[in-house]
Amino acid sequence: MFNTFKLFSIVGIALVAWETNGQAQNILIKDGQKIAFLGDSITAQGVEHPSGYVQLVVLGLKVNGIKVTIIGAGVGGNKSNQMLAREDADVIDQKPDWMTISCGVNDIYGQLALNLYRQNMIHIIDKAQAANIKVIILTATMITEDQSAELNQKLIPYNSFLRQLAKDKKCPLADLNADMQAAVLASGGGPKTRRGGSILTNGGVHMNALGDQVMAIGLLKTMGLNADQLQKAQESWLDLPKICEVDLNGGLTVRQLQQLDALAVKQNRPTSELLGELVAKSLAPALPVLESSASGEKRVDVH
Repeated sequence: MFNTFKLFSIVGIALVAWETNGQAQNILIKDGQKIAFLGDSITAQGVEHPSGYVQLVVLGLKVNGIKVTIIGAGVGGNKSNQMLAREDADVIDQKPDWMTISCGVNDIYGQLALNLYRQNMIHIIDKAQAANIKVIILTATMITEDQSAELNQKLIPYNSFLRQLAKDKKCPLADLNADMQAAVLASGGGPKTRRGGSILTNGGVHMNALGDQVMAIGLLKTMGLNADQLQKAQESWLDLPKICEVDLNGGLTVRQLQQLDALAVKQNRPTSELLGELVAKSLAPALPVLESSASGEKRVDVH
């Protein structure tokens, strides 16, 4: 079961941490601008999924009065050399105002040497800036949620380079790796309890709903949203459909299941999807009644 209370508490920690560090400056992204998101499968899913981090960023900007157009430039399995090879066609030719770059996970998996990674990333940034595209650099996200794991240890110098590169090229930096580590620790996770990556990710690499929110908040902070604006963004995500998967501790009669299966066949959809929709629809009228009952309030019917 996806723990929504843990989701809100961890995201809340991120907001409080930002607030205590002071308010952000003016928002970097302006209304009507175009943003290209260059990356691998994490970025691709962030664009494709309605609750992906890219879509959350877009919605977070929108509720704060900034409408943007996005260019999805994430390709699964890509390393830095492959992103460099397609940067012209996928980003520069599209003439965005901004480009975010998320790269490093597949370079570690593909054992691309750090010196080659450095060269590729420098070329990617230089080409974008030469085309008058502003760049936001994202540190590479964790590889499994155990920071002591071998692949995460190998990732450390790659992210250290990105932090320095952001300073050298005067690019805003979204330190998402640090944000993820903080979120995992805040949840009580770590190498012994969360090797499977069930807090922020599915399978240790690709984001779940909470991971996408942590990424989106980190990127929105870097774009210049202050604590109040981040809170407004987070609230806009609360009613996005089908984000939190839940296990239902209940049952049906044989007749009910047969009826549900028959209806699912007619609608050409999975029975589980239909059941989830029915439960979600029933919650709106049911929750106020349950809440009132739990608080001991007496309901008075007026005739």
